Amino acid sequence: MSRREAVANDAGRARLELEFDQPYLLGPLFGDYDRHLITIEQRLGVHIAARGNRVQIEGDADAAARAREVLMGLYARLDQGHDVDAEAVEAVLGMAVQPNLDGIINEEVASPPRVMIRTRKKTIVPRSTTQTAYMEALAREDMIFALGPAGTGKTYVAVAQAVSQLIAGTVDRLILSRPAVEAGERLGFLPGDMKEKVDPYLRPLYDALYDMLPTEQVERRIASGEIEIAPIAFMRGRTLNDAFIILDEAQNTTPQQMKMFLTRFGMRSRMVICGDPNQTDLPMGVKSGLNDAVGKLEGIKGIDVVRFSAADVVRHPLVGRIVDAYEGPGAQQ
Repeated sequence: MSRREAVANDAGRARLELEFDQPYLLGPLFGDYDRHLITIEQRLGVHIAARGNRVQIEGDADAAARAREVLMGLYARLDQGHDVDAEAVEAVLGMAVQPNLDGIINEEVASPPRVMIRTRKKTIVPRSTTQTAYMEALAREDMIFALGPAGTGKTYVAVAQAVSQLIAGTVDRLILSRPAVEAGERLGFLPGDMKEKVDPYLRPLYDALYDMLPTEQVERRIASGEIEIAPIAFMRGRTLNDAFIILDEAQNTTPQQMKMFLTRFGMRSRMVICGDPNQTDLPMGVKSGLNDAVGKLEGIKGIDVVRFSAADVVRHPLVGRIVDAYEGPGAQQ
């Protein structure tokens, strides 16, 4: 792949050209009816024209440079055998609009992902700069706190890492837990046995598992005890050895519950605690165990804290704007 660049003098406008050496990758790169190119144009305010294996980008110099890096990044992913869909385009765009401290475009945008997680059904690659740091921490540290708003992939990526290690045999079991706290609703009496009563609270964890493993494998591993999904109250009194343990919605634990959960940590285990400190559903006046734990434990060797922001949201772009509206400047008003 080659690139030529001609910057015009009128108000910082630029015309950039990319030439791709593998034309068969251009179909998935551009998307059906050029929908990926249209998305990049709309998000960055540039004009993109494709002719044969060449792409010309015109617009503001900075926006045109970012569009070029997005196309190079998507092309590199395709060249490595990864799929490029609408979500991948939005993720690379999200990384491209975040300059580093020197104001230079993030190099990760134009490069293939340097870390990935393989499961039975899919390969997970980072979709934001923070996700890259998170996936590296998951492979390195024994205990990770993942903090940030909904849609940033905190739990999803943790489940992917857990499934990957279970498949590889580096852990014997996968334990997924979350507090059974109602998010402002009053669900009333729930019929059924204990599993049927708590399953509605744990549904997001099941959804992530079914994305990583075939349905029959999930059900078989749950039946055999290799995968356990349970409310945090079920952890009391246990020592969890040879396990990958994930606590989701950790902001809804009390300090006592959090201490109990963290001290379940056993030999050859790994623990990930996920939550959004700004979205606590605890009763008024009850302190969040997540905030309390991070305040006490951050900086201790073997414990890493990864913080996500609205810029790391990998759901629909509207979700990031909603998070900003609720949590950004002036939100308290």
